[in-house]
Amino acid sequence: MLDLTGKIAFVAGAGTVGPGWGNGKATAVLLARQGAKVFATDINEAAANETREIIAKEGGVCIVQRANMTKADDVRAAVDECVKRCGRIDILINNAGGSAAGDPVTMSEEVWDAQLDLNLKTAFMGCKFVLPVMEQQKSGAIVNISSIAGFRHQVAGRVNVAYSTAKAGLAAFSRSTAMAYVRKGIRCNTVVVGVMHTPLVEQRLVKQLGAADAATLIAQRHASVPMGHMGTGWDTANAVAFLVSDEASYITGIELYVDGGVSAGRG
Repeated sequence: MLDLTGKIAFVAGAGTVGPGWGNGKATAVLLARQGAKVFATDINEAAANETREIIAKEGGVCIVQRANMTKADDVRAAVDECVKRCGRIDILINNAGGSAAGDPVTMSEEVWDAQLDLNLKTAFMGCKFVLPVMEQQKSGAIVNISSIAGFRHQVAGRVNVAYSTAKAGLAAFSRSTAMAYVRKGIRCNTVVVGVMHTPLVEQRLVKQLGAADAATLIAQRHASVPMGHMGTGWDTANAVAFLVSDEASYITGIELYVDGGVSAGRG
């Protein structure tokens, strides 16, 4: 089950902002454990190399290249290098992203633009340069990582208008891309993650939300989930691994919610 032996996986956003397991890091490691060779990119090369070292210690193969996924030249160069070194690209994971707080009045135009670039344009760029490779192969699987913030849930009343807009747009982008390539052997799906306990919580959210301390914020986030606890990067990774596997070969254009029941509870 979920055997990815011989597959080449291009994982964008494969590092983390601090100790622990983020969505991209866990996904890259899990895909390698399932047999895939991983080509990992991140704007922070050192963070991507931490992921590479874990994969290497477990006997897997991971190649790292620094890339700003909002920049066409960086993405083109990374995709070209992946094809040069690996021969093909079977899997694309668009995981680059991050949130900034603000409503339409308080948010600056510069932050709005940067948020849409980071959370939506990055997926466009990844697909723009990887899809021609997959089309030539007549096969491929793409997963874009979205968030429940783009749909029915604002965590702890937090308003992040650009992030929410971009993550909602990402699901539409995935569906449109899926239909554009449905007859070409290429699938495209979205994993919609919920309230997760990743390194972002301690490294960014405590400061952004003005929480008294990390423990208080973590307790609040656990309590906001019907299951009673946040998910982890591994929950995201498991969903991704399924969607890119042959077991999901009849699935395209969907949003798979990994949120501990939050969306169902607010439906």
